[in-house]
Parts: sequence; structure tokens; C-alpha cells
Amino acid sequence: MKTRTFIDSVKVEVKAGKGGDGCSSFRREACVPFGGPDGGDGGRGGHVILRGDHDTDSLIRLYYEPRVWAEDGVKGSGQQMHGRNGEDKIVKVPPGTEVYDLETGAFVAEVLEDGQEVTIATGGRGGWGNIHFKTSVNQAPERALPGLPGQEYRARLELKIIADVGLLGFPNAGKSSILSCVSQAKPKVASYPFTTLNPIVGTIEYPDHSQIKMADVPGIIEGAATGVGLGIAFLKHIARSRVLLYVIDMAGTDNREPWDDYRILRGEIDQHDPELHQRPCFVVANKMDEDKALENLPRFIKETGVNPIQICTLEDDHPGLIELKQKLFDLIKPEPRDLWGTQTEQIKGVDPAEEITPDRLAKASFLTLPQKKKK
Repeated sequence: MKTRTFIDSVKVEVKAGKGGDGCSSFRREACVPFGGPDGGDGGRGGHVILRGDHDTDSLIRLYYEPRVWAEDGVKGSGQQMHGRNGEDKIVKVPPGTEVYDLETGAFVAEVLEDGQEVTIATGGRGGWGNIHFKTSVNQAPERALPGLPGQEYRARLELKIIADVGLLGFPNAGKSSILSCVSQAKPKVASYPFTTLNPIVGTIEYPDHSQIKMADVPGIIEGAATGVGLGIAFLKHIARSRVLLYVIDMAGTDNREPWDDYRILRGEIDQHDPELHQRPCFVVANKMDEDKALENLPRFIKETGVNPIQICTLEDDHPGLIELKQKLFDLIKPEPRDLWGTQTEQIKGVDPAEEITPDRLAKASFLTLPQKKKK
């Protein structure tokens, strides 16, 4: 099975449409003396517009189609006929896409929401027809204006995935396993490092239908801030995360020391972006089903001063995973959703108005679909 290429940075040529030329024309109907000028204006050139689309998860289309050109406006014609406006070029991009001018590096725009439209290049204005230049002393003007050119430049598009929670950890620490346990995402899980090569986003569903998005990025290793490994190239995808989740392999797989892993991770993040280092965070001790992890935990707490959330990803309903989901809910406070504006069926006897607790999360393992209101 082939893995689809993930593209998060592209260079494109952006060109809005040129405005249509104005028309120089005169009325020539029979029996109409002194008909005068009747040249129409040219149409506006098409805009280049980016539209956020949650079904698009990469910039791969723009990678293979780097010319983003809008249609030119149509020139005016006689009988004061206005030329047609050029068709706008609308490109679907993932929410979180930023646009920069490639030559100057200046920020142009960003798309943050599904359905949001941002114009990154404006079409040229259509030229005036000769009817605009008629005066008392020049009743037969032959002058008409050409259409103005549209904006044109080379742009760089960067994708920064929008997620509430960003997972950070060494390779093989179990980040993908956590994502698969708390969400419906199906990342590749294997017992060797760097199984995650591209960012993956999963959605945590709560009983009130509120959602928290969690992003997993490739593992970070020592020296990542200077370009070693894969993780640092994808850290931009957690730049928008409100909460960071440090995943520590407490069993010390590959002869690593958990307390050293934590210090290295914090140091690499601080070196990469000090602001990101100050972001609210939780520390998760993974693989707590192993004896070595139980031995390492007391020393980890002593060395780091951090009491982590203890989890095991072998069980989807492990108490540590339920505690993790609850703490994320309490910190982020996602808004509840009433899907399709319908009455939500009660979930396994749990009152929807009841406060969300770890016990309720454990009970709500199955979410029923909303029932449509009867007319």
C-alpha cells in the first residue's frame, strides 16, 4: 500500500487576471443623427482566492500545479456593453495555511477556518470605454482606457496544522499509540523508531459532542534544533497548539533514561522557540505496564520534580487515558456541540446535562447519533 505524499510547504506563481480593455465605439444606427460614443467598460480581472477546506490535509495539489492564474476580464463592446468579469481562481487549502511573498518574505494572509475565503491577489480593474470621455467640447472622443494588470508575484505557502494539543516525544515513545487510543485516528503503530513520518491529527470526542484536536508529529531526538532527525521540521505543526503533551517512555526502551529524555525534549523546544517552551503542558508516563517503568517512575519524579500522568496504551479504557482526557477537557474547555440542531439521544443512561467526569468518560464509550426532530 502506497503512502500518500505529505506536502506542507510549496512555492507558487500567483497571478490575478488583467482587466478588460475599454471599447471605443460610436452609435451607427440608421436614422439616429449624432449618435455619439457608446463604448462599454472592460470587465474586472479574476481574483486569486484561497478557501479553507477541512477535507484537504496537504498542499500537494499546489505542489504539482504551481501556477495559480485567474482569468482575464473581457473587453467592453459597443452599445455600452460591459465586458464580463474574469472568473476567480479559487484554490482549496487546509485550515492553517499561511501565505508569504517569496521575494520579500512579507506575510500576506492566512486561512484558519473551514470555508473561510482570503483573496491573495486582486484582479485588475477594467478600462473605461469612450463614453466616459464625452464632453461639451469633445462630443466624439476616440479615447478608451486599457484594463489594469492584476497582482502578480511568487508566493510561499506554509501549512501549520491547527490542533488544540500537540504530542511531543522521542521516537518509539508511544505517541501514535496514545493518539489511536483517545481518538478515531489510525496512525501507523510499530515497535521501531520513526514510524510517524508525517503529522497526523486525531479528534477526541466527549459525551457532550465537544471535540479536541490532537496532533502527532515525528519523534524528536537530541540535536533536533540544529537539524538532526525529522521532528524539528514538523514542529511548526504544533505552533498553534494550546497545550503540549510530553510523552515519556518510562520503561527506558533503547537504553534511554526517562528523566534525561524529558530534559532533552524541554531543551530542544526551548532552543527552537522559547514561547513554545512556556506553553501549558502535561507530562505523560507511557508503558506503565512494564516492571522497568514502575522502577523508573520514583526516580523520574525525584530528578524532574514532575508527577506525570501514568498510562498504558494496551487498554483503551485505562484509567490514565481517562484522566488524561479529563485534564485536557478541564484545561481547554471545548464548547459542546448540538449536531445538526437536533435533540441528542441520551448516551447509555448518562444525563447529557451531568458534569463530565472520569466515570462518565468511561461509560460513554459508545456515542449514538443524534435523532432528527419530528415535524
